[in-house]
Amino acid sequence: MIPLRDTIPSRTFPYVTILLIIFNGLAFLLEMSLGEYLKDFISTFGLIPTNYFRQASQGGLGIIPRFFPFFTSIFLHGGWFHVIWNIWFLWIFGDNVEDHFGHFKYLLFYIACGVIAGLAHVYMNPDSTMPTIGASGAIAGVMGAYIIRYPRAKVLTLIPIFLIFPIINIPAYVFLGFWFFVQFLSGFASLNISGSYGGVAWWAHIGGFVAGMLSIILFPRKKEKSNY
Repeated sequence: MIPLRDTIPSRTFPYVTILLIIFNGLAFLLEMSLGEYLKDFISTFGLIPTNYFRQASQGGLGIIPRFFPFFTSIFLHGGWFHVIWNIWFLWIFGDNVEDHFGHFKYLLFYIACGVIAGLAHVYMNPDSTMPTIGASGAIAGVMGAYIIRYPRAKVLTLIPIFLIFPIINIPAYVFLGFWFFVQFLSGFASLNISGSYGGVAWWAHIGGFVAGMLSIILFPRKKEKSNY
């Protein structure tokens, strides 16, 4: 399913969402300019579970290299499809979540979801030596917040079925609920895989989504009730 837009107009200009999209795009262009140095760059700034646990034994000296990738990895991507897909979801769902939190709190929320997503990934894949990059975990947090805050909103969705491409309105709780269900099943299926492997960081998606849901539940907007 490919979301095209939602039905909720922004009440305020989504400065932070747009800045995050621009920053992710610029970071990806930087990656593309590195050529033969890209692999070392990703190994340094990507999130590697085995490094996280190895650096835990270094005490104070290991704090910065241990936790820095949780922040840098959420702005890096592995290819054009990866970055475009992520920023498209951020564009569709981010503006309304930014409305809910306000600009500065939304930025903190986004980064916090990214970090929590990274923690979920490393603790569920402690033996992985592969660098993990991508904004998916943080954006999953945005989607988790959206499903709680605007469950009855509609998402105009393109559904490719062989050579037929119907476009229908799907309730947000159905669209995002199905997305999370797929991540959940895939995450449990991935538990049988360990060591050096690539693929999708399913548990980062799950952790970010749950963090986003809990953020809305624990920190509701008191002065306004949602109509969606």
